[in-house]
Amino acid sequence: MSRLTLHDLCLSFGALKVTDHVSLAVEPGEIHAIIGPNGAGKTTLIAQLSGQLTPDSGRIELDGSDITHLSPPARVHRGLARSFQITSVLPGFSVLENVALAVQARSGSSFRFFGRVAEEQPLNDAARAVLDATDLGDRLHVLAGALSHGEHRRLELAIALATDPSVLLLDEPLAGIGGAEAERFVEQLRARKGQLTMVLIEHDMDAVFALADRVSVLVYGRIIATGTPDQIRSDPAVRAAYLGQEEAS
Repeated sequence: MSRLTLHDLCLSFGALKVTDHVSLAVEPGEIHAIIGPNGAGKTTLIAQLSGQLTPDSGRIELDGSDITHLSPPARVHRGLARSFQITSVLPGFSVLENVALAVQARSGSSFRFFGRVAEEQPLNDAARAVLDATDLGDRLHVLAGALSHGEHRRLELAIALATDPSVLLLDEPLAGIGGAEAERFVEQLRARKGQLTMVLIEHDMDAVFALADRVSVLVYGRIIATGTPDQIRSDPAVRAAYLGQEEAS
């Protein structure tokens, strides 16, 4: 488990300020949700945390070390992994091969040995353990492209977990799934609560309030409130800016 800290992050696209002096501390082992209306800058913020975008100013720290300018692969090796929206699933490879490749990446190997992954028992053993833990142990040899949407989401989670992260960034993991499949996924995340630090972006407020230890509300690139789920529910500014819209929709 690691501590992820954001210090006064700013990012603009031309005249549009998408991240506006964001400071936040995500404590070790907590699930910290970031919510807000469409266009609030949530995914842009996650992209800065994962290294896809670099802030114009400010600093990102992982356990006190500055990672602001590290590449995404370098952040993975430091223990920070991102899943969902931008996916690393290879549809022409089996479920097992997808996760084995993530295990291989964790060990520092390159992806130039695609053909040999299936023959490497230690990789497969580690991959099977992750797939069993994400309820995909019976889908090992199915091509990833043939999975249902809910299974695809669980595979994305398995790939992220296979990199052995201390911080996991989850970008709308429940998008496109509902009912029993969504409940199953929420339980997957709940089972890891306290085992690793998680930053969760999600529009499903039931899932957010069921999972999150703390919630930050982002509106027009600026955090307007941070607190426990109960504090956020009862905050008049939050209800006026966001939650009231969600309840009315």
